[in-house]
Amino acid sequence: MSKLLIALSLAAIGFTANANAGSAASLYVIKSVNINVPAATAWEKISKFGDLGAWHPAVAKTEIVAGSEGKKGAKRTLTLQDGGKINETLTAYNAKNKTMSYIITDGVLPVTSYASNLHVYSNGADKSVVVWEGSFLPKAPADEKAASDAIGGVYEGGLANLKKILE
Repeated sequence: MSKLLIALSLAAIGFTANANAGSAASLYVIKSVNINVPAATAWEKISKFGDLGAWHPAVAKTEIVAGSEGKKGAKRTLTLQDGGKINETLTAYNAKNKTMSYIITDGVLPVTSYASNLHVYSNGADKSVVVWEGSFLPKAPADEKAASDAIGGVYEGGLANLKKILE
């Protein structure tokens, strides 16, 4: 098994254990994409907490409303293409390790208790893997499938567009 797969597996296990510690009913979604660019290039594109719209097609506008770019505690408001809003808080940021974590504090998605992590891994000199994972609970009236499908769709849409932009 490659070192990258081992690292991804360990990260997923650790994230799942932390996410499920507070609630046995937490749901978990993980999506990844291989991109034919160096990890530094992929990280440069996704690393700006205040500019998710630079690579996610569902986001019309991102605004830092408190704190500073790339600093734990920064708060952003996402305005979606359909006008919906999502408020998020940056909970961890590590440029060296190419990772950031955030939570949704309020928004239009059918989830609650949402925590997420974005990580870029090197997969060779000119290749990278971007992993987006999250844990959450369904928000009534959504059921587990609707909540998981919504988050999975958000991740897939963003990662597919990121690959398109960078390759």
